[in-house]
Amino acid sequence: MAKRAMTAEQAAASRKRRARHLEDAVRALLSSEGWARWVRVRSRNGFSRYSWFNQVQIAAQRPDASYVCGRGDWRKLGYELADQEWRHPIWILAPFTGKRTETVEEEAMGGTEIERCYRYFRAVKVYDRSQVRPIDGAQPVDLRPPGHPLTGDSHAHLLRPLGALAQSLGYRVTARALEAGGAQGWCDPLRREIVVNRQRPANARVRILVHEIAHAHPAGELDYEHFTRQQAEVLVDTVTYVVCGQVGLDVEGESIPYVAGWGEAGALEAVHTFAGTVDAVAGAIEAAIAPADDQATAVS
Repeated sequence: MAKRAMTAEQAAASRKRRARHLEDAVRALLSSEGWARWVRVRSRNGFSRYSWFNQVQIAAQRPDASYVCGRGDWRKLGYELADQEWRHPIWILAPFTGKRTETVEEEAMGGTEIERCYRYFRAVKVYDRSQVRPIDGAQPVDLRPPGHPLTGDSHAHLLRPLGALAQSLGYRVTARALEAGGAQGWCDPLRREIVVNRQRPANARVRILVHEIAHAHPAGELDYEHFTRQQAEVLVDTVTYVVCGQVGLDVEGESIPYVAGWGEAGALEAVHTFAGTVDAVAGAIEAAIAPADDQATAVS
């Protein structure tokens, strides 16, 4: 049975509900708990595929979410919904493409019908990994993200692509011996140089490089000219937490307390803007260091 098209009034009411839902979800970021919740959701495996709008929706509806996808995609991964979990979906907006026929009036020859494509968004159901179980007889994909400490060298392979990214931004990376109790790295926009403490383990150097590249990346201009020093450092540390979480480095103990403490100081509009900026910069760095066949298509 075909769905009945919405009237103009119903469509306007639907848009208003979606806007109010987004505002309520973003307003939650004004609290330390809400900001930390969104940061955790964005950093976990499987969430870089979603737009910032949908990340906020997921965090608002299920703060403990760690990997989210639709029912059909879960089956492809070797999982099915657990008993009664179909009653508790997470709602997000997904893009769809439709077609419609229009008549174009031409002077010489009557009306000509042409087919046009258009894009629209529809609410769809997705589910978290906590809501599914392995399918009997299947070989489910392991969804556990690794959590390697900064004291090791498991992620040394990321130093080269991070160095290449810095170079593409017009910065050279310099390794120096720095005192343990002082700054472990910095970004100097005048000298176009990023300095990293060469005495730290490889994983720690990855974290430092991500942090300093976030300062330098033009996707967000997270510098002291566009933000206060406190704001810039918090936003950059949020990017660092997100990127490191995606690649499997455990930096929560360092980043979350600092990042969460700032959330209560901003206005609703500022938090909205900054969260989108964080997502854009983190996504740019993730794309630069991820294998080509491992980059997922974003869901709007």
